[in-house]
Amino acid sequence: MIDLSVDVGGLRLSNPVMPASGTFADGLAHTIDLNRLGAFVTKTITREKRTGNPVPRVAEVHGGMLNAIGIPSKGSDYFISESIPFYRRFSPPLVVSISAPSSEGFARLAAELSAVEGVAAIEANISCPNIEEDGKAFAMHARSTAAVVKALRASTSLPLWVKLTPNTGEIANVAHAAQEEGADALVVANTILGMAIDIETRRPKLGNVMGGLSGPAVKPIVVRMVYQCHRAVSIPIVGCGGVSTADDAIEYMLAGASAVQVGTATFVHPTAMVEIIDGLVQYCRRNGLPNLQGLVGAVEDSGFEPFEAMA
Repeated sequence: MIDLSVDVGGLRLSNPVMPASGTFADGLAHTIDLNRLGAFVTKTITREKRTGNPVPRVAEVHGGMLNAIGIPSKGSDYFISESIPFYRRFSPPLVVSISAPSSEGFARLAAELSAVEGVAAIEANISCPNIEEDGKAFAMHARSTAAVVKALRASTSLPLWVKLTPNTGEIANVAHAAQEEGADALVVANTILGMAIDIETRRPKLGNVMGGLSGPAVKPIVVRMVYQCHRAVSIPIVGCGGVSTADDAIEYMLAGASAVQVGTATFVHPTAMVEIIDGLVQYCRRNGLPNLQGLVGAVEDSGFEPFEAMA
């Protein structure tokens, strides 16, 4: 028997594969066995209702996609009454992604959802480039990250996962700040701020002008960030960015991730997550591995010191 189970920030998962926030819907229950997933991660919830960004909200680009959805939300009351009952039908733990415009707002929403039966962990989306002016977010700097994580930690006793942004030049410092203020795990990372232009109309392809780049094109960048964060913190990391196959998941684990989130790949192949799980089993069998634990951070880097460590 191959043991794919992993511990991620206070949760024991049957395997390290889960959806990325905003890429999972209950309709997948008609396509895959949802009980096979390591965890559920919801689309980001806000306290208030939100309409999201103007259309068009999605644009396909070479190697991935741009999105500027803008976190449309029916509000936390609707989520609690209408969405939570669906997730209770299945066995994977439920990780609820949340967002708010202030540290106080994050804390209030985390406290509200932490009291709801069935919520296993909070994923604080302090990173989305679509909700702050010019793509700015809490997670762009260590000081603002520390402030919001401190408020969140004081508001909930549930496992607290903090989703970081790749749109920063100080990813390791931000990761360390989140750990110091009580984060139980990091999700590295959200989408990379980008832009595409229609050369015939000479207009941006997104109604919001800029949006988040996801898909295979971002994977080398985020693998590098996972590697740097793994060297900076001792808490688990969930790798997120361009995971399409079991090989991608293993690469993230070798860089330092304990688990992965799958996003854009599910839009292309709705069965991607279960195929990745099956591929992890096959990899372990080929390599004589009884479990995945020895893969985490096992890249042979010959003692290379990344620039944050040398600063």
